[in-house]
Amino acid sequence: MAHAFKVLERALPLLDPDGPCERREIVVETAFGGPGARDAFELVTRAVTGDRFQVDAGLARPERGRTLERFVFRLRYRERSLTLALREGFVTEEFIDLARTEERTADQERRLDVLKLEMAERVMARPAAEVYDSEETPSGGESS
Repeated sequence: MAHAFKVLERALPLLDPDGPCERREIVVETAFGGPGARDAFELVTRAVTGDRFQVDAGLARPERGRTLERFVFRLRYRERSLTLALREGFVTEEFIDLARTEERTADQERRLDVLKLEMAERVMARPAAEVYDSEETPSGGESS
């Protein structure tokens, strides 16, 4: 959830500097499939129920490495589109390893919970511009 809130904190003023954005016009596409992020986007924008939220593996950036490749978010609002990518230092290899483990043991679940909390604290402690880089996306929706 922390990532979704930081993405919105970073993107919304850029999408509509005169704001606020009309929440039911915000479209969210991401390579990140975490349910907490989906729930946070839904809470703020109603994008899931409005069919304006999509997980798209094609947005992943494998060249950024395992810890960053899926933390990519494209937000569209009216005529503007932005792509946000997580900066280094917020997600650990251990978190990625455990999050991608299909059948976790009880000990692994507890450890993953600790890592999620630590990551959320790191993300929420920083201004959004220090957590996510933003680039304007051409109006066709494709990232440059």
